[in-house]
Amino acid sequence: QVQFVESGGGLAQPGGSLRLSCAASGITLSFSRLGWWRLIPGKQREWVASISSGGAALYADSVKGRFTISRDNPKNTVYLQMNSLKPDDTARYYCNTVEIIRAWGQGTQVTVSS
Repeated sequence: QVQFVESGGGLAQPGGSLRLSCAASGITLSFSRLGWWRLIPGKQREWVASISSGGAALYADSVKGRFTISRDNPKNTVYLQMNSLKPDDTARYYCNTVEIIRAWGQGTQVTVSS
């Protein structure tokens, strides 16, 4: 059974930074395109960023230049470095494989507020 465990969220001030981690079990991520999504209550889940098995990254326009996605294949983990945070980034963040969306993990809450 594939499981994703996200961590690293918390409270940050506008302009601050957080680094999210997502560890996977039940699957080897090395050959998968991986992504981060975020969910705001009352809205649809929004794609944030993805990274190919070769390390090529794509970003939503709303986070481009501020967020960086990376991966550590031996650790079966994907990361999201979030800089210059804005209140609009407040959401619950989730990771998953891109080609096949598997069961979502519990996510990690990011709150940006002064």
